[in-house]
Amino acid sequence: MIFHRLFGSDDTTQPTTAAPSAPPETVPGETETVRRIVASLEAMPPDRARYLAGFAYILSRAAEADMDISTSETGAMERIIVEYGGLTEAQAVIVVEIAKTQARLQGGTEDFLVTREFTRLATEEQRLALMRCCFIVAAHDAITAAESAVLSEIANELNLDDQQIAGIRGEFTDQFAAVQAMRANLHP
Repeated sequence: MIFHRLFGSDDTTQPTTAAPSAPPETVPGETETVRRIVASLEAMPPDRARYLAGFAYILSRAAEADMDISTSETGAMERIIVEYGGLTEAQAVIVVEIAKTQARLQGGTEDFLVTREFTRLATEEQRLALMRCCFIVAAHDAITAAESAVLSEIANELNLDDQQIAGIRGEFTDQFAAVQAMRANLHP
């Protein structure tokens, strides 16, 4: 299933060719379009699928830091996955929904494990791009203190140094809820 393909283990001992199988099981309410999208995601090379799955999961982790993934954050994640992942909009919707569900259900240790795996797969440039994308997602509804703390955890787990983190934070200064509140109090 697509879940195992995107979020599956690193077990490379599995055969690369699949044995003939029974026709795909039809799920009530599933359309031909959904089946085509799932098939195209399953056709991705495993490393690319893992990279995109990790990217989407970490975005979801940033969005869920305040215990709520808003519609605007979901839309931002979908646009980012289309742009950075090279997926169609329909594929991005599926990937983001899977990532959101997993971030809500797993959390804790899984957050660290997924981020560590992504760090292993990604270049420094890709890790910086992901961090910037996490800020974009969090900034859609103003960056709260809880989101700021999670963004710091993610940055540390991505092995980004303090200067890199400060540079990205500086780009989003106006999006921090505390800064917005302070400015509102200065100019009532």
